[in-house]
Order: sequence, then C-alpha cells, then structure tokens
Amino acid sequence: MSNNFNETMKFEAPKENINEARDIIITVYNALREKGYDPINQIIGYILSGDPTYITSHNNARSLIRKIERDELLEEILRNYLGEK
Repeated sequence: MSNNFNETMKFEAPKENINEARDIIITVYNALREKGYDPINQIIGYILSGDPTYITSHNNARSLIRKIERDELLEEILRNYLGEK
C-alpha cells in the first residue's frame, strides 16, 4: 500500500446500526443530564478518548454506548447535524 496523498480514501460505515446509534445517543444524553453532567462535553470526551468513564452508568448508559463503535456515533451526530436521513 503506497501513501499517495493525492487520492481520497473512501470510508463507508455500516448502515445497520443507524437507528440504534440515534436511540443510544438520546438515552445517554438524557442519563448524563439527569445526573447533572454536561452531556455534550461528556459525550465528546468519550468519543475522543474511548474512555467509557466519561459516561455515567445511570440508566445503563455506559453499557449502551459501548454497544456501538465511536465512528458510528460520529456518523449519526453528523447526519443529524446536516439533516440527512
């Protein structure tokens, strides 16, 4: 494999978990908020580091977020931000 910086690599995330990712993000967001955390900062900390301790175990949120890959979380967040389905 050569490193050709003139070509763009194509990334395709699995499509089967899109609805699950959305549901998990909402559940985790609500659990963090209920416990008094800033959900946005905590979720960003988790996505950047991969450290699940950024996510509360309240309402099983920590276990839920670990069910999907961080790239799937990012994909769902970006889709939602851009208004894509």
